[in-house]
Amino acid sequence: MRLDARDIEILRTLVAEGRITKAELAEKVGLSPTPAWERMKKLERAGVIEGYGARVAARALGPHVNVFVAVELSHHTAASFQTFERAVQGYEEVSAVWALGGGFDYLMQVVARDIDAYQRLIDGMLAARIGMARYYTYIVTKPVKGPPAPPLWLLGQTD
Repeated sequence: MRLDARDIEILRTLVAEGRITKAELAEKVGLSPTPAWERMKKLERAGVIEGYGARVAARALGPHVNVFVAVELSHHTAASFQTFERAVQGYEEVSAVWALGGGFDYLMQVVARDIDAYQRLIDGMLAARIGMARYYTYIVTKPVKGPPAPPLWLLGQTD
């Protein structure tokens, strides 16, 4: 889908202020409320806007550890990749997983109560035989940039 300048402004505004009213959105992008709302709905239908949600400060909810885990699978077959990908869907602590090209097969983001809980999770995954041959643990010591959002240069692609 090709985006024009108004579509990009709508996306920038929604990324920064997800709980904005129709009237506020219209004012910020220089449209009347109905056309602004119709454009937003068009972006939703096209799949450009996947959904809306709150950014929750995990530190405010209690102690936790954020861990990135590089994973190598035992076998490199379509069935092995599918088995692993299906299995990780069932682990609540696994908050994100990316398939990688190059050295490692996957990068997982894990949020656990503490290091012991993280290790129990990994031990359980290994015992479940979901195809993990090796894993490499990288503990986050502090967040530097986030939360993930499309970079503004990507939103600059227009007709």
